[in-house]
Amino acid sequence: MVRRIILSLVVACALLSSADASGLPRQVKQTPEVIEAYRICATFAHLLSESLDFDRAYEATFTRNPARRRAIAIADGEFGDQEFAKIDNELLIKAYKLRMQIVYLILLLAGPSDAEAAIFFPPDIKEILQRKSPSDSREFHSYVLQMERDVVHFRTHLEHLTAKYPSVAERVRSFRSEGLSAKIAPPNTYRIEPHFGYLHSEVLGKDQPYYEIDGFIVARDGGKMRIVGITFFSRLF
Repeated sequence: MVRRIILSLVVACALLSSADASGLPRQVKQTPEVIEAYRICATFAHLLSESLDFDRAYEATFTRNPARRRAIAIADGEFGDQEFAKIDNELLIKAYKLRMQIVYLILLLAGPSDAEAAIFFPPDIKEILQRKSPSDSREFHSYVLQMERDVVHFRTHLEHLTAKYPSVAERVRSFRSEGLSAKIAPPNTYRIEPHFGYLHSEVLGKDQPYYEIDGFIVARDGGKMRIVGITFFSRLF
């Protein structure tokens, strides 16, 4: 009997230690690093939603390190088998930002009905979607200039659709509203732990911790938590 009482007390103490005075599970307090990592992801989402401008969100939230920015562009830009050593940082990073800008504009029109498909993606827009990076690095500069024109053309197309079709206007409104109201906050029921051994070793060292948060890869960079990759969207190229 005494043994049972002791065992019951042990169990009761364990339950009390995981609950607050109201009987609910005790809330877990995240580290300042985790809180900062979630905050930077929320900042990206909010800035992108305000203007649909990837460059603006990128500059405010991504790593500031040129070498790491270059590594991200090579790892995630999907520019094929380039002789990257012959492409300077500025051009390569610009290509990545333009490519990602096109991705986000496409997402606004994703999943059209059969009737909408031809309107959303006429031949000139399909050409943008199907454009491949050149195999010759000497042509990469021209390719980036073309992507600049593609972004302008796609924006004009989207503005035309938004003005003409209420369904498109609602898509844009919904995207912005969801992004601006998104509450990207750490959970309070379990502790977030860092990962190690990021897939792209050129971006992060194998022993460098990072966090995966709602499709973002976040790591400490220059004393602050910064985004070093985005993985949540389906590859469209």
